[in-house]
Amino acid sequence: MSQEFLRPLSELPVPANLLGVLTDIDDTLTTDGVVPEHVVAAIARLKNAGLKVVPITGRPVGWSVPFARAWPVESIVAENGAVALRRNAEGGLDKLYQQDDDTRVHNFAKMQEVLAQIEATVPGAQRATDSHGRECDIAVDHSEFTTMSQAHIDACVAIMKAAGMNATVSSIHINGWFGEHNKLEGARWIVRELFDLDLDATLGQWVYIGDSTNDQLMFQNVPLSVGVANIARFVPQLQHLPRYVTEAERGDGFVQLADHLLNK
Repeated sequence: MSQEFLRPLSELPVPANLLGVLTDIDDTLTTDGVVPEHVVAAIARLKNAGLKVVPITGRPVGWSVPFARAWPVESIVAENGAVALRRNAEGGLDKLYQQDDDTRVHNFAKMQEVLAQIEATVPGAQRATDSHGRECDIAVDHSEFTTMSQAHIDACVAIMKAAGMNATVSSIHINGWFGEHNKLEGARWIVRELFDLDLDATLGQWVYIGDSTNDQLMFQNVPLSVGVANIARFVPQLQHLPRYVTEAERGDGFVQLADHLLNK
């Protein structure tokens, strides 16, 4: 293993001009499916220090709504970069999309056909329980409420890709979608839309933290990339590793990162 990656969090340099934290949600902020109060408090401490915090998740936009309302975050980017929730001047939430209405309607219908094919042909495959809140992708559960073998996970990914979809595997779901968006493109888009900043020009001023294979693009492109300790489960499958890793798992690992950034 290269000494360039998976180094202790204590070695993570903190730039004086740090802009903020981009973060995964499931098994990065959550512990046993819940975001504990001390994790939300850590987000608030980062925000109070003047840092931007933007979760970028494979979860559906409908699932994300209550968290976008309750958490002290700038926005939540959902469905692997396809759609974002942003607070408006009236205190409500606006939805921002990367695709136009006609494209989303067309793609949604095609994705439902692929999802039905997966459920009919891959043993044990079932759509994620949060599927009703999805607008721009589909998700198959592999570890949230069921357990799927790696061979069957690979079969789901193969069917999605054969249909011309993008596919990625998170710690709980297999996600598929049509379009060029992904977590990295979603991050570029929301940083530009919300803050009028060029993410690529400021990459060294952001930290990204995640836990699984669908975080690889962020690990590859964000120099200050961090994995929570439970990323160990996915290391054999990762082509791109985070440069740093926390000692604690899941939400506690995120809190360790917040403490490190704020105490430097």
